[in-house]
Parts: sequence; structure tokens; C-alpha cells
Amino acid sequence: MRKLGTIDLEILHLAIKENGTFDENNLENSNLKRLGVGRLLDALASLKDRKLISLNTNGSFSITEIGRETLWSENVPKWAKILRLLQVRSCNTNEIAEFLRETEENLTEDIEKLRKNQFILMSPQRQEEKIIKVYEILPEGIEKIDSTETLGFENNEISNPTADTEVFSIINEIIKEIQDSQIEESSKNEIVQKVFKLKEKLRI
Repeated sequence: MRKLGTIDLEILHLAIKENGTFDENNLENSNLKRLGVGRLLDALASLKDRKLISLNTNGSFSITEIGRETLWSENVPKWAKILRLLQVRSCNTNEIAEFLRETEENLTEDIEKLRKNQFILMSPQRQEEKIIKVYEILPEGIEKIDSTETLGFENNEISNPTADTEVFSIINEIIKEIQDSQIEESSKNEIVQKVFKLKEKLRI
């Protein structure tokens, strides 16, 4: 898969929202206008060079089949789309659903399976008095999605997590929560080291 940056993702997502084709007005009415004309033109040219979008005779742009294959093809399983998305940026559940054009309900099972297999990490974050689950990809997740480039998807399915894997997943989340907390740095490091020792003992 061609690697995407955050701006690439926004432009391709705009194309998907506009039924495959977008123009200057769509860009102007989106958050992409914050980039300025020069930076936006560079991003469009880069996507065109990588054959992710094509330029139409009327000046509009269309997402190509190669562009759709990244996150919006039916040939790509949902778990792989989630990992590909999180390679580009961390997302909460609502953002994952929005980018992938799916309902949150349709993604819950795959997200949980990825989390329990230690491919992604969930971090609770407080936003406007609400606790939001934010997901980021782990090194194991990057390795998993990269392996699909050579193995394909059919021979690279995600198995149900073992009890040990689920325990390690929970420990990783605890470590993340401690690191993101407001505890004094020296105390934070001491607690994290103890949790790491516990994790290593459990691997015996």
C-alpha cells in the first residue's frame, strides 16, 4: 500500500465523501483550506503523481481505484483498514467510523480484537467532560499490516486472543494511563518500572 500522510488522508476522505470527485469549492468549504493554496497544490500534485487521484478535464479531481484500495475497498478487511488508518494518525472510535465510512457498531468487534491482540492501544482521554477512547497503532500492529503486503489478507487473518495476550494488552493500557497522568515524573517512572517488571514475570 502507498503510505499516506495526514493531509493525504484528509484529501482522499473528502473525495470519498463527495462520491469520488471533488473540486475547488469542496476544498474551500473543508478544513483543508487552512493549508493555504501553495501547500494544498503540492499535496494534490503528490497524490496525482502517486496515482491516488486523477485530474479531470473540468479541473476537478477524482479518487482512483488505487486510492480507494487504501481504506475504502471491499477487498480489504475492516481490521486491515483500521490498522492502515491508525498508521496515519491516532483516532477515537467516532473518527475511525467517519474516516472508514462505517458505523461504530460495525467496527467494534474488529477494534476490540485488534486491541486484545496488542496490535493497537486504547487510551481514555477526557474531552468536554466525557471520556473518549483514543486508539493508536503499536509496533506489532505495524508489523502485522506490513506483512499483508507480501502475505495478502486471506493468509493473514487475526486469531482470537489468548488469555495471556489479553492480560498483556490490559497492562499496556495501564502503563499508557500512568504515563499520561499528572503524577510527579519520578513517581510515575517508578510505578511504570514496577508494572514492566510484572509484565516480564508474567511472560515466564
